[in-house]
Amino acid sequence: MKIRFLPLSTILTLLCTQTSVTYAAPVRVLIWDEQQPTQKKAYGDRFLGETIADHLAKNSDFSVKTATLDDPEQGLSDETLDQTDVLIMWSHVRNGQQHPTKAESVMRRVRDGKLGFLPIHSAHWCKPFVSIMQERSKEDARKLIPQTERQNATLETLNDRPWGRVPKATDRVTPFLEKTSEGKWTLTLPSCVFPTYRADGSPGHVTTLLPDHPIAKGLPLTWDVNQTEMYGEPFHVPEPDAVVFEERWDKGERFRSGCVWNFGKGRVFYFRPGHETFPVFRQSEPLTVLQNACKWLAPPSDTPR
Repeated sequence: MKIRFLPLSTILTLLCTQTSVTYAAPVRVLIWDEQQPTQKKAYGDRFLGETIADHLAKNSDFSVKTATLDDPEQGLSDETLDQTDVLIMWSHVRNGQQHPTKAESVMRRVRDGKLGFLPIHSAHWCKPFVSIMQERSKEDARKLIPQTERQNATLETLNDRPWGRVPKATDRVTPFLEKTSEGKWTLTLPSCVFPTYRADGSPGHVTTLLPDHPIAKGLPLTWDVNQTEMYGEPFHVPEPDAVVFEERWDKGERFRSGCVWNFGKGRVFYFRPGHETFPVFRQSEPLTVLQNACKWLAPPSDTPR
């Protein structure tokens, strides 16, 4: 049994109920950046995360801090997270060094509605995002089990695509739910990756699919990421609750480049652009996406701070 697409009517209802939520200003943003040295090719004497921080800090709606993997407690101490409304995360070659307990801390706060989460580009493999996507997949799977079986059903989770393995284009897309011949339910967890990528700097052509979504505020219906890496579908993640942006390339590839998930009481927004050697975040449109997303992801104003 495959996890199904949400009906359009459900998505529209979801969006309408969420756009009225107000955030508590200033939004406390933590930008966590692996600070890979190759970022210097695109951002000069600043790292990618510092460049984003410089931009957001110009807006009085935000209070901005930065962190990195090499900071004490990997920059994600309980005290730091408790003082954060939105976590932006960029990671790449050191994803495997992230400590599982820190991923658990982020996941738990997002689920409890205390933290919005915004992974960028290669952070599709960061441990907090993978953890959240796997937990969301379990929630989706339980809803797909028939009500007559749900109460007594045992859900076994499988991970046949170990972290770090790129799937083939012919592989079955994860996550997926199946009922075994013994009557048990098994969920194969999402690998949070995709079969093809190409870092040649070709422009990505973006379509704003949901122009009325708060994350799309001020953006045209079509715009380009001038230099970027290509990611090609299928993206092995649970079906998003909304896809705000789709990206295409001249060689025919496409990707859901702006995906929203609700997780417990919290929200996640994955934004695909952001390669380390292309100056994506010197361009106004991607920066506008991040600025809008931080406001939308922030916990409501009535959430204790």
